[in-house]
Amino acid sequence: MDLNADVLVSLVALGMGIAFVSADRNSPASRALAAGFAFIGLSILLNVVVMAAWPVPPAWSGWFAWPEALAIVCVLEWILRVRRTLPVAPGVDTRAGDRALRVGQLCGLFYGIASVLEPELRLQAFIRAGELPRFYLTPGFWLFMGPVLLAMLAGLAGILLLLNRRPDRAEAVRVVAMALATPMFVAGFVLPIDYAALVVVIGEMIFLVGAVHYHVLQGQRGQFMSRFLSPQVARLVSERGLDQAMRESSREISVVCCDLRGFTRYAAAHPSSQVLAVLREYYDDVGCEAASFGATIKDFAGDGVLILVGAPLPVAYHAARAIELAQRIRVVGAALCGRWERPGHRLGIGVGVATGMVTVGIIGSASRLEYTAVGSAVNLASRLCELAGDGEILVDARTAELAGDPPLLQSRPPAALKGFAGPVAHHAVPA
Repeated sequence: MDLNADVLVSLVALGMGIAFVSADRNSPASRALAAGFAFIGLSILLNVVVMAAWPVPPAWSGWFAWPEALAIVCVLEWILRVRRTLPVAPGVDTRAGDRALRVGQLCGLFYGIASVLEPELRLQAFIRAGELPRFYLTPGFWLFMGPVLLAMLAGLAGILLLLNRRPDRAEAVRVVAMALATPMFVAGFVLPIDYAALVVVIGEMIFLVGAVHYHVLQGQRGQFMSRFLSPQVARLVSERGLDQAMRESSREISVVCCDLRGFTRYAAAHPSSQVLAVLREYYDDVGCEAASFGATIKDFAGDGVLILVGAPLPVAYHAARAIELAQRIRVVGAALCGRWERPGHRLGIGVGVATGMVTVGIIGSASRLEYTAVGSAVNLASRLCELAGDGEILVDARTAELAGDPPLLQSRPPAALKGFAGPVAHHAVPA
């Protein structure tokens, strides 16, 4: 028996697993997919190459089924994790699809357990089934093929339900490729060895085409994402696709606005190179603090910075996090002002925080796109920032309410703010 073809098929599967995890090692979905292909490669090595080249005790051969069982579990886990990256329409229950995939994983584990308990039956009635006449009529064959087929059907059902939620083109191509490749992998269980290698490698190539298409489109997304200032927007596009990122949505978020006091006079009295150096350090410091809180910088405008906490990706307890972020900005801003101010040209920083419903989405032209937020909370944060003195943080009533009205807040008399019909209640965060 020439085992070179099987060794090559195994190495291709192992190489695909390494490629998937090295391309995106931080993604749980990619890690599950990589593990699935690695187990497929290991299964071929053990069940074909090793068992043909060396006399393996039947009891050991049962344990050789576990790479196959784990491959089933990992591929279904990949489908499950891809499903969880897709948005769900209000009121839609996704638990049925998730449960079907979990049942498929249990079927994979049952196959592994049955193989350990009945290793000789697996060898005679299942692994070598393609060499037997009318093998499909034997109960021993279905003891092993039954859970494998159920797992395959669970995976296909999960993919169909996933496609029904209209994923972006890149993800759709990849999951369709897996749906087409899966029957090839399952056929490799029972076909004669000479044909099994050919069928499995066809399945590998089908999925590889889909995976390459997916990563090419991901590269095009990377070019798109370079137009943005925020890494959170980049993550949104990467996880949910360009179509989903472009959709407008309404949500309650917190907005932090800060700007420098005395900067206009400072800029007029100092060389432009020094002014730019101040702005660069200011933007860097504020940007680092925003990133550490999972916030998104919407705008850099002169000495003003507008930050979104809770968009485009949700942030738990966004109001409390916004207050903490404002306090950190006050600290780093005061340190920067102390380094750069000169006699007669004092610098300071003021911060405003507001919470409310806003509409978020992507706007712009063909050459420049921007993630933006529109709503009264954005305007209120800006007005509170204008009202704040050097070293002050002013917070609106909604932010204080969601943050649990922490005792550190000091009530201030309602203030008349431009663009708001009546006096606005607000609080100050003491230093």
